[in-house]
Amino acid sequence: LIEEMGADVEEACDGGEAVLKVSRSEEGYYSLILMDVQMPVMNGYEATKAIRNLDRKDAARIPIVAMTANAFEDDRQEALRAGMNDHFSKPIDVKALEKLLDQYLLRAGEGQE
Repeated sequence: LIEEMGADVEEACDGGEAVLKVSRSEEGYYSLILMDVQMPVMNGYEATKAIRNLDRKDAARIPIVAMTANAFEDDRQEALRAGMNDHFSKPIDVKALEKLLDQYLLRAGEGQE
């Protein structure tokens, strides 16, 4: 769905792989991370904290958005406490997803000019 909206997508099978991909990438390579909260090996909150603690300049700036079926305000607050920028609940609302991608990807593109 996200690729159909024009974005390049890479997937990680779990939180540990997500951290590994970010740590091995060039700084600025990722414009946005959509982080599933419930994953094996390392959940999305743990993976976000690990990414934020990486010794690289972009670790604090990469937008990370929680993707979860948990839609309560407490879930949103937990995502923010873990270092995520936003919270997006499932099931996916296509219009809301387009808005989210525009918000973060257009902002990222403006910062590179």
